[in-house]
Amino acid sequence: MTDRGTRGEVRLVDARLHLLSRQVLDSDGEPVRTVDDLELAGPDGGEARAGQEAHVSAILVGPALALRLFGGRAPTSRLPHIAWEDVGHLGTAIELTVPSDGLDADWVEHWLRDRLVGRIPGGRRDPEAGS
Repeated sequence: MTDRGTRGEVRLVDARLHLLSRQVLDSDGEPVRTVDDLELAGPDGGEARAGQEAHVSAILVGPALALRLFGGRAPTSRLPHIAWEDVGHLGTAIELTVPSDGLDADWVEHWLRDRLVGRIPGGRRDPEAGS
């Protein structure tokens, strides 16, 4: 995989070393999530096939890896992902060009908050608001 550096030069990027498990920061420098997996696409934008050229179309954040480890698979439409076009810089963290408000990366967290944690007595109280 290649990446354009700060001066416009192209550099080779090892996905395992430079992408997976990296912190993702939005355009304001706020942490979003960490990279769990990558979504690959073929040269025509379709499904990537073994032995053919492929490119990263999105980074997956959230339960993608955990679901695979336990034998499950979420519908592709519900996998929390960030389009590769929104990635601005690869460094010690992956910096995005968009604010986190416009991302659907936290839908699992919101779903758990509303349907599980919110039903626990005291689960809707904001711990930072005080008592």
